[in-house]
Amino acid sequence: MSAERTDLVAALAARRARSKTTDDAPGRDELLRLLAAAANVADHSEYEPWRVVELRGEARSGLGAALAEGLGLVGDKASSTARKPLRAPLLLALVVSRRPSPKVPAWEQEATAAGVAHNLGLLLDAEGWNAFWRTGLATRTDAVRRFHRLGDHEDLLGWLYVGGRPDPDRMDKPRKPRRVDGRLTAL
Repeated sequence: MSAERTDLVAALAARRARSKTTDDAPGRDELLRLLAAAANVADHSEYEPWRVVELRGEARSGLGAALAEGLGLVGDKASSTARKPLRAPLLLALVVSRRPSPKVPAWEQEATAAGVAHNLGLLLDAEGWNAFWRTGLATRTDAVRRFHRLGDHEDLLGWLYVGGRPDPDRMDKPRKPRRVDGRLTAL
């Protein structure tokens, strides 16, 4: 195995996300570079059935309001939910953008979009950013759909919350190996 592949295995084994970030975030050019790499996923017929919505600044407050509305919350619960998107300076909404196809089913197009989301999270981590994935009961509500301006053929998968690492030394400590016994079976 090459040293490059060994480094990748070690990086994935050590990867950890924290739910807190600093106010630093990657710029648009860096995001475009990482997204170009993240797009290298299994994509039957090369439909590219995904897109990313970048949320910074006040857009995060708009999302918070849509989350609270989507859940039908009022008062303190609405305020608490509305603050959640403010936990990171950058949110990346991952959207599956399905195309009608007789040979590529909707679930496969969603898997492709999820692959892009996962790769993007890994790449952000590899570049020194903290990126953590969030979804929730409001993810596919009408209010959240409207906020993201989704088309009839689109659904939101979730958000990558992105920012600087609050304590890089703590995040880079090796994590306990995952137990995968019984998850790989043979027929």
